[in-house]
Amino acid sequence: MTLPLDGILVVDFSQFLSGPLCALRLADLGARVIKIERPGMGDLCRTLYLSDTDIGGTNSLFHAINRNKESFTADLRDPADRGMLSQLVARADVVMQNFRPGVIERQGFGYEAVRALNPGVVYGSISGYGEEGPWVDLPGQDLLAQSRSGLLWLTGSRDDPPMPMGLAVADMMAGNALAQGILAALVRKARTGTGGKVETSLIEALLDFQFEVLTTYLNDGNRAPVRSAVNGAHAYLGAPYGIYRTADGWLALAMTPSLERLAALMAIGGLEPYYDDAAAAMTARDAIKARIAEAVALRTTTQWLAILQPADIWCAEVLDWPALFQTEAFHRLGMVQRITGAGGRTLDTLRGPIRIDGTALCHDRAAPDLGADRDRIIREFGLSG
Repeated sequence: MTLPLDGILVVDFSQFLSGPLCALRLADLGARVIKIERPGMGDLCRTLYLSDTDIGGTNSLFHAINRNKESFTADLRDPADRGMLSQLVARADVVMQNFRPGVIERQGFGYEAVRALNPGVVYGSISGYGEEGPWVDLPGQDLLAQSRSGLLWLTGSRDDPPMPMGLAVADMMAGNALAQGILAALVRKARTGTGGKVETSLIEALLDFQFEVLTTYLNDGNRAPVRSAVNGAHAYLGAPYGIYRTADGWLALAMTPSLERLAALMAIGGLEPYYDDAAAAMTARDAIKARIAEAVALRTTTQWLAILQPADIWCAEVLDWPALFQTEAFHRLGMVQRITGAGGRTLDTLRGPIRIDGTALCHDRAAPDLGADRDRIIREFGLSG
């Protein structure tokens, strides 16, 4: 299959996670991604992340987000390397970076400098907190951005401390947002010949991530979200929404159109006043959840699924990774792919999450060794210092 971005050249100055994740999405769609790295050290992500698994000393995270790319080492302080990079970006369809505002400009590869070399370029940029304002020079790091975004007050229950998500969600959301913007800019370029600059930031991506609940907040008297004291899972949803302990595990209960029906199936009495009064049910959310929790604890997860699923109650078992990987549903998705690096070194990782014309986006090439493609790229593009 010819992939949608086949023939698109991306020159990527970014490092760590947000920018490389964007470039990964473009590479999965067929773009050729040349990753620009510092000689000797490369992207700090090669060695920063603690992992028990690596390929030739480079950790698993780096391979997960930099597979199917090429590595070109260049010292931005060296005039010869800067000259070759200028020639390379002049040929690119997309140029990307995720340095703090002002850094890439001082290196000579900001948007205006690159556009002077390549007027039709699509230029992608990720910052921590935008291009101006009092936070502009602060480190654009995932946990710090999460902490400033309000997100930490949505996870967990009322008496829990602020709880960050257990993933680099700011980086991933920003990377995916930039990929979306770059794809839109490439469509415009194909239609009109006009390139452009696409910008996002960790904080904007996290605010967008919360757009549903922030819309409620902005139109409800600016009342802060209140996490449920019992089995909190969503600050703005009523009972039974949450995770409940069963006799042998855990059960997730989502929203239900009929509290009366749920109570009948679970043999819970005393909830009659809330059957037809949504406002009262929300006010009594914790009390209702406590009654549901008492009932859920009396049966196993399998028993509850056998009762609730045939009645079209939205529920699910709570799986860890080993349990998930044993399910037929997981195997049918075919999400795991094996990538191969230099010397036949292999690592299992996940493929891209979309399919095109029924075909999954799988690429078996691991992330490149540092500078592995420099000489070949110099010859191919005729670069000279």
